[in-house]
Amino acid sequence: MSDLAFTAPKKAFAPAAIRWRTMITIAWRMMFHNKLKMLGTLIGVVFAVVLSNQQAGTFMGLIKKNTMFVDYSGADLWIVSPSTLTLQATKPMGISALYTARATRGVAWAEPLLYAGAAIQLPAGGTEPIQFVGTSAPRFAGGPWNVVAGSRESLMRPNTMIFEDSERERLGGLNLGSVREVNGTKVQVGGITWGLLPFGPSFAFAEYELARRMLRVDQDQTHFVLLGLEPGADPEAVKKAIMSRAPELKVVGREEFRGMIISFLLRRSPIGITFGTSTVFALIVGFVIVSLSMFSAVVDNIREFGTLKAIGATNGDLAKIVVTQSITFALMGSLLGLAAITRIAAAIRSPKLAVQLPPQMLLGTTVVMILMCVAASSLAILRLRKVEPGMVFR
Repeated sequence: MSDLAFTAPKKAFAPAAIRWRTMITIAWRMMFHNKLKMLGTLIGVVFAVVLSNQQAGTFMGLIKKNTMFVDYSGADLWIVSPSTLTLQATKPMGISALYTARATRGVAWAEPLLYAGAAIQLPAGGTEPIQFVGTSAPRFAGGPWNVVAGSRESLMRPNTMIFEDSERERLGGLNLGSVREVNGTKVQVGGITWGLLPFGPSFAFAEYELARRMLRVDQDQTHFVLLGLEPGADPEAVKKAIMSRAPELKVVGREEFRGMIISFLLRRSPIGITFGTSTVFALIVGFVIVSLSMFSAVVDNIREFGTLKAIGATNGDLAKIVVTQSITFALMGSLLGLAAITRIAAAIRSPKLAVQLPPQMLLGTTVVMILMCVAASSLAILRLRKVEPGMVFR
């Protein structure tokens, strides 16, 4: 009797599309039947989405802050000293590198840049560090950018500098027209930038010659040379041409320099380990919550699954139900989580921290959540394989 009941449905299987549609309908009805358990599972997925994106977005924000100078410099190529690993104060190079670049075919312009640490004297006493940038007028390659008060042309006035808005209070309540002493020289504030705060002291800008005197750099030396290429010029050909004429120089492209900075941060700072660990932790917690919830849902509905087997459902059909539920949880949780993290990122955005949420990362999060939830459902599927139709009649 049991054998007949069990084998009869196999004589005429419904088409695959109909079976899928039936299993999906059953899966959703079982999901929404126990709303409290569904809410608990969704919270696990939302938690994983929010925390992992918050950590990854903060990490990308820090990377962005440390590469923004290269991104916004306007330079296609950089000439740096051979020992350069990242954008930081470095040993000066000969100014002849500038003239070599200007004389190279394919170079539209070349400008020197000074980049070094400095100290600003506070009105109440003491000093605060700044990242001093000397940029050449009138092109101002290397900044400043994002000027929200005053203008970068103010740097052409004698003894004038531009400072960062988010550091105004820390630097003694700076405003346009304020006078401060930097490296022993009194300067006036001619402009304010917003968001120019790397992983360290904020950027402060001065015209090249003023910066050279304040930093006490010899006239025949500079820290970097920035190059802009003519339309259609081959960056690699220009690099080789410059280095063939001056083998002691190191020439890097914008993306290459950006990659050097990121590599330096990952290898020489705890940023990658700290945020990477937090992101993995969020995914593990989400995985555990979803796994336990899916397994619990199977146990709670074990008689229903047994009934389905008794009327002809196969292990594959029951797996379709669980996988459908896991994918639904992943999509719903991702939608809610991404909506939440987008609002959180907007709320905490500031010059000191801007969580970066590129579309590729949001899409990738959804894919990862689907894979995580499907993997988490494997425990429940293994339990379903042991369900027997006869348990319905016990």
